[in-house]
Amino acid sequence: MNRKKLILSALLVLGVSLFSYCLIAEKPNSRPALSTAGIFDKNTPDHIAGRTVTIIDKQGKVLSKMARTAFAGDKLYTAEGRIYLVKKVSGDRTQAQFEGMDQQIVAYNEYYSGQDTVPVTTELAEKKSSSVAVYHTHSDESYVPSDGKESVPFKGGIYQVGSALADTLQRKGFEVNYSQTPHDPHDNNAYARSRRTAAELMKNKPAAIFDIHRDGIADPSYYRSKIDGKYVTKLRLVVGRENPRMSSNLDFAKRLMAATNKMHPSVVKEIFVGKGDYNQDLMPTALLVEAGTHTNSREEAERGVAMLADAVPSVLGATTAAPAAPGAGGKPSRAAEGGSWKALGWIIGLVVVGGFGFLLISSGSWENAKKRILSLGRELTGFFGPRRPVLRKQGKEDQHHDKKKVPEVYEPDDNEVLNDVKDDLTKD
Repeated sequence: MNRKKLILSALLVLGVSLFSYCLIAEKPNSRPALSTAGIFDKNTPDHIAGRTVTIIDKQGKVLSKMARTAFAGDKLYTAEGRIYLVKKVSGDRTQAQFEGMDQQIVAYNEYYSGQDTVPVTTELAEKKSSSVAVYHTHSDESYVPSDGKESVPFKGGIYQVGSALADTLQRKGFEVNYSQTPHDPHDNNAYARSRRTAAELMKNKPAAIFDIHRDGIADPSYYRSKIDGKYVTKLRLVVGRENPRMSSNLDFAKRLMAATNKMHPSVVKEIFVGKGDYNQDLMPTALLVEAGTHTNSREEAERGVAMLADAVPSVLGATTAAPAAPGAGGKPSRAAEGGSWKALGWIIGLVVVGGFGFLLISSGSWENAKKRILSLGRELTGFFGPRRPVLRKQGKEDQHHDKKKVPEVYEPDDNEVLNDVKDDLTKD
């Protein structure tokens, strides 16, 4: 490999590194960020009908039930603001430890409860300045009492639940981009397939994007409730903790839970922060919503998501601004900022290690590799080194301070420079 090729290879590696960083560290409303979360996850897919994972505290009290795998480090946030950290997992029985009260949820609950009505924006209805996106990763999910079975490939009853959310948002003044693209089968790669749909929806720069699911536990009473005189299914908001924007997604979930429960008490049961990213790295206002379980009726789930939609305008564009999260100060969180820098660090590290390994192998020995590195350093120094200064020569007009004449700028050859020096010496 000659020197020119070596220089071109180094520049190419640098270009690829910068391009990769730009994809990862982009602003929320730009193109989707790269993500590898979930690619190597071979665990059981979530929402498998009939499976029940129970989360309990140290005293054995049931905190939550869900048809998804729980891992140590996951967290559960109740509607009141209680935080539970998953510490021990034994099959489908999980033990969690009480971590205290979440001050953000407490603050949001106090804010919304202190108002007679949740503030709504008129700008959305008048100008339709915001859009919301809705889609389904698990497009087969259905409700047995209404759809006859828990799974209908490519056209599950979950589509009607998504339509109920979209219709209510439209009545609130949003432009809704509702994708009914199927992502079957219901396996570990469903989120990889739905990511393409979410990325396409992102082109319209939505204010928020919702992935609508239903749970798979057998007990219908766990979700069923009578709210505002109607039987509905309660909801769970799910946030993935394996993405650099997790803190922003979680803050959005907390606001939405508090605002929704103010308008329709207790319709949002909890927020679960689990292992994975669920494509939420695409934007800070991306959420996964679980509407009831497969043993609830679809109509109950439709009423539940419609209640959630009632609160979306106040969270995304209220005329009376909600308070900033305690300690947030209106600035990006360190977790969000740190994620981008960590991504850049990993990219640069991998490039350096890979480049060094390739150089060592191609050189045949450490001594030859060292010679190539030193040679490359000299080449790059010469390539980017200082250039000969540009000499400027003024015409007669400039010597008489005629500002209308633009000075001529050129680079004299070596003979001219030598003659000028001789003339100066003669004059002296």
